[in-house]
Amino acid sequence: MTVQAIPATNAAGLPTGTQAAVLHGARDLRIEHRPLPALGPQDLLVEMRSGGICGSDMHYFADGRNGTNVLRQPTVLGHEGAGVVIAAGPAAKVAAGTAVAIEPALPCRECPTCLSGRYNLCPAGTCFGSPPTDGLFARHVVVPEAAVHRLPDTIPAEIGAAIEPLAVAVWAVERAQVRKGHRVLITGAGPIGLLVAQVAAAKGASEIIVTDVNDDRLAVAARFGATRTINTATTPLDLADMDRLIECSGNTKALADGIQTLAPATRATVVGQAKPTVDGIPLGFLQRYEIDLVTAFRYANAFPAAIDLASSGVVDLPTIITSTFPLEDAAAALTAPVTDPTNLKVLITYTPTAP
Repeated sequence: MTVQAIPATNAAGLPTGTQAAVLHGARDLRIEHRPLPALGPQDLLVEMRSGGICGSDMHYFADGRNGTNVLRQPTVLGHEGAGVVIAAGPAAKVAAGTAVAIEPALPCRECPTCLSGRYNLCPAGTCFGSPPTDGLFARHVVVPEAAVHRLPDTIPAEIGAAIEPLAVAVWAVERAQVRKGHRVLITGAGPIGLLVAQVAAAKGASEIIVTDVNDDRLAVAARFGATRTINTATTPLDLADMDRLIECSGNTKALADGIQTLAPATRATVVGQAKPTVDGIPLGFLQRYEIDLVTAFRYANAFPAAIDLASSGVVDLPTIITSTFPLEDAAAALTAPVTDPTNLKVLITYTPTAP
């Protein structure tokens, strides 16, 4: 891994470039200098404090691809991030010194889909850290003002990157239409599943059952409000009459088995990254009992609710953060959940620049 010198500053004392974790190919991550673009009228220069490792980052690092998206040029990874604004364009309304979480989606905001409010589905949209769009694993980033959300004092920017996966959970529960009194099955006790469990509890679910094959993660789920946990590697999934299934593992069998626990006229929601095509889904069962099968892709307008849940303490963000690494050790951070399966959310953290 190559580490280059910290870049120079301009006459205003602001950096003209930054250090970033750049993926050149599978397992070829380099910490190198990247120039920073000039601030547009509504842009912000953010000094990063935290960046979260997501499964998609791990796939890009391990394989040079994530699903159908293939790395074709060196790209800065990372789409979970938070930091402090250090400069703003002349038309921006967020002042320097403001702590912010960064929403990574970059929709066009002009097409019918965006104007309907479902900007997460923008056909022309891109996302920080999704090649070829450079991401947030850098000491500084330039982002549009529309992409940031102010963090209250109760959420330090050093853990603010975890707001992004919480927004995924908020949207998943919204898409699942969880209501008070529902019996909810959550398959997968990774960071998203654990956050979904907490958000479902906040919605008033009366029973929250979490499944996984990792007892350590299931133990955390029990602390996070699961009324029951099941290790499906050793125990059959003997459930019936569930109101909601929220599939967070990306495992086809978990989805198929979970669907068959549902009562008539209920709903299954796919959150974990699905394969392009899937065999074995009980379509006849879905049709016979008019069970809705829906999907969730990122989120729309979910950051404010996520920040409120974390700020109020209804959702416990610090507990899911199990490891932190400096930017220079980004490659180790990207493999940490594999080398140590007890890891949940792994963060890259940054030391603030001295004033």
